[in-house]
Amino acid sequence: KLGADIIDVGAESTRPGATRVPAEVEAERIRPVIRTLHEDGIRTSIDTMRAATAKAAAEEGVDLINDVSGGLADEDMYRVMAETQLPVCLMHWRADAFVNASGAADHGGDVVKDVHQVLAELVENALAAGVAKEQITLDPGLGFAKTAADNWALLNALPEFIAGEFPILVGASRKRFLREIRADRGLEHSPVDADPATAAVTALSAQAGAWCVRVHEVAVSRDAVDVVARWNHG
Repeated sequence: KLGADIIDVGAESTRPGATRVPAEVEAERIRPVIRTLHEDGIRTSIDTMRAATAKAAAEEGVDLINDVSGGLADEDMYRVMAETQLPVCLMHWRADAFVNASGAADHGGDVVKDVHQVLAELVENALAAGVAKEQITLDPGLGFAKTAADNWALLNALPEFIAGEFPILVGASRKRFLREIRADRGLEHSPVDADPATAAVTALSAQAGAWCVRVHEVAVSRDAVDVVARWNHG
């Protein structure tokens, strides 16, 4: 009723400062959740960087594999993606070690160019492993090893990403750069306080033609999407 089209299930955090959980713990956590949601007819995606967890999720009926490392954190991930024949989402995250999202990557001063380049490389990797082109969605990776300026530059360039060959997912919800909007005005700026700014990004992303937005507070972002739809179609 709140309006989510798919529930993203994950068992380890990539927030700044987070540490990875053991592989067997991750799989044990996600199996019953995905199984239950699938039995209830609810579509799910698995948020994981491990091929074994993606495979376990597929066995439980998951609908999409969402890998924030773009397939780079586990050498078996592209193979599992191809074997499951599921839709996949590949995200940009230039990192030496896929531990948490803190820090900023060296993108040569042009983050938009770097994201285009890396995403193209991820697509090539996936296609070479046998993932069907029509199954691929891309995510510019807002907030992952990027400065606030990087994130705003990527949002400004969202129309050119959307104009490419692949559907685009936008994941800005409650990110630090959105919380800074309130902080700059001297207001409370917890993650939850960023939900209004998140809804604004949702509306702009929908207007630009994004395939999906990944959010925490579903209802307000669904309202934003519906406003755009009504605005455009009367």
